[in-house]
Amino acid sequence: MDDIIQLKITLQDTSPSIWRRIQVENNTTFFELHHIIQIVFGWKNYHVYEFNIDGHKLGAPDDYMADVTSNDEGVIDARDITLESLIVQTGEKFKYEYDFGDSWVHEIEVEKFLPKEPQQKYPSCIDGELACPPEDCGGIPGYYSMLKILADKQHPEYKDTKIWVGRNFIPEYFDMENVNKKLSGLDKYIDKWLND
Repeated sequence: MDDIIQLKITLQDTSPSIWRRIQVENNTTFFELHHIIQIVFGWKNYHVYEFNIDGHKLGAPDDYMADVTSNDEGVIDARDITLESLIVQTGEKFKYEYDFGDSWVHEIEVEKFLPKEPQQKYPSCIDGELACPPEDCGGIPGYYSMLKILADKQHPEYKDTKIWVGRNFIPEYFDMENVNKKLSGLDKYIDKWLND
C-alpha cells in the first residue's frame, strides 16, 4: 500500500531554484502540510497562506478574517482536507502561496507514491537546495536586490542589510539535518501555533 507521497516544492521565480523534496503520509492535512513547508523552507509562519489545487482554495479562514487585505470567499479550511482526498496521481502540480504581501509562491509537484518504510519517520525532508529568503524582505525582487547588496561590501546599504539578515544567513546553505530535527517535533510545533 502506497501511503507516502513524495513532493518537490520549488519557490517560484528563483534562479538557481530554491527547492525542497519531502515525503509525507497521505492522510496529512493541508493545514499540516502548511506547517511542514514552513519548517522545511525556514519561513516564520507570520503570514496568511493558501493552497490552490484543482480550483480549490485551502487555507485558514480565521486568518483571512483577520487580514482585511484578503478575500476569504470560497476558502476551504485546510484542517478539513487530507492530501489523499485531492492528490491522485504523479505529475500533478499545485500552488502554495505564503504572505500575500511578499507573495512567495511555491509550486508543488507530486513526484511519487511510496510504501511506508517501518524505520522511517514522517514527514521527512530528503533533499533541497539553497537557503530560504528572509521573511519580509520584499518578495522575489527584494530578495535578489538584497543579495546584490550583500555581495558588495562597498555598497552603502551593506552594513545595515548584513545586520538585518544576521550573521548566520548564508544564501547557499541548506541544513537538512536541522530541518528533519524540527520535523520530528511537528506536533508540538503545530500546538504552539494553535495555542498562541
